[in-house]
Amino acid sequence: MIPHPPLRLPLLGDVLRVSARTPVQDAVRLSRRLGPVFELKAFDRRFAFVCGAELVAELADETRFTKHVPPGVEAMRGMLGDGLFTAHEHEPGWRVAHDVLVPAFSQGALRRYHGTMLEVAGQLLDRWDRAGGPVDVPADMTRLALETIGRTGFGYSFGSFSRPEAHPFVTAMLRGLRYSQRSTTLPAAATALFGRRARRRYLADAAAMHRLVDEVIRSRTGSGDDMLGLMLESGRLDDVNTRHQVITFLMAGHETTSSGLAFALHHLSRDPAALARARSEVDSVWPAEPEPPAFEQVARLRYVRQVLDEALRLNPPVPGFARRARADTELGGLPVRAGQWFMVLVPALHRDPVWGPDAESFDPDRFAPAAVRARPAHVFKPFGTGARACIGRQFALHEMTLVLGLLLRRYDLAPDPGYRLSVRETLTLSPRGLTLRPTRRDPVSASGPA
Repeated sequence: MIPHPPLRLPLLGDVLRVSARTPVQDAVRLSRRLGPVFELKAFDRRFAFVCGAELVAELADETRFTKHVPPGVEAMRGMLGDGLFTAHEHEPGWRVAHDVLVPAFSQGALRRYHGTMLEVAGQLLDRWDRAGGPVDVPADMTRLALETIGRTGFGYSFGSFSRPEAHPFVTAMLRGLRYSQRSTTLPAAATALFGRRARRRYLADAAAMHRLVDEVIRSRTGSGDDMLGLMLESGRLDDVNTRHQVITFLMAGHETTSSGLAFALHHLSRDPAALARARSEVDSVWPAEPEPPAFEQVARLRYVRQVLDEALRLNPPVPGFARRARADTELGGLPVRAGQWFMVLVPALHRDPVWGPDAESFDPDRFAPAAVRARPAHVFKPFGTGARACIGRQFALHEMTLVLGLLLRRYDLAPDPGYRLSVRETLTLSPRGLTLRPTRRDPVSASGPA
């Protein structure tokens, strides 16, 4: 018997324990009382959560467990079809697409993308130079990340920094994510009976996204060595699967980056010592403005990377991934049937006792090399696990490190003293209402040591 909250209600199950707006944060709070594996029941659906380090290590064993597509992700197939993120294990397309796209995330490919990343980051800097007051951090990080993946991956510009409002693709995507989240908590019968209007809106949004991507694909002239070029040249993906992969990367390729950067900026702005240390590193290892950092110099920002890892630990943009048993087995001594699946609750895993008694505090030194070596494997999972882990994680980390370094080199960042972190949940997590006031630094102090 898997532990669950007491006083479970007939028909409703545990729905009164979890808010429809904050199911992940509520599940993390429940994990503190219920332990490293527990179950929640919402109407006719049951969800088994795992957050203990030893149990997650078992789930990461590819010989016993494999990726599972949980209900919320299944609901996204109207937008993403059999893309890398939403494909079932038995669907052959994900392996073909994965093999085709691996070269798009090699060191050589990242080196090619670096110049475009700098150009898009320059548009963000220009926007903040003109701001004259507080900036909407999550919105601007979304503009940055979407424009970067659009241009580097598919040769398409969303005009992110010239539009006064969000691109229609973003609007449709966010509505689709909200619909997918709601579909995991409502009973299937209720969704079928009373969710028809929302379903129609969702399908219309999916169709709009499909039209945009089909236009991008049709407009491609020549081959190119980006993600789209690799897919078109390979001849191994049909038009529909190519569309699904493009939308997958536009969505997943910017969500982790934008939210990860926003959370990192929040934590740094509230920690003067960490902020000073990160800025000192940037000033000492990068050339002074206006010289752009070279590709190789991004990896030299080791403490900045620790800041990002710690932000991803405290606030992982992707809060969970599901694993399914390949055959009858056990999990921590608990009998598990073939096909039974578990959701790894990543924010709770990242607060496992292995992280120490102060796991809620922001401390980038947790990711100093010696500290990383001293921890067991499988306790840090912001990008998933195994063969189906995020293929673009090195792309995201390079972009995040580059952008955070550029912002620290250029600005003093003042937080709103009255702000308290509020996390918005769709199928991803992002900070709600976060603003910062950027002020250009003194050119002398920003030039590094003499």
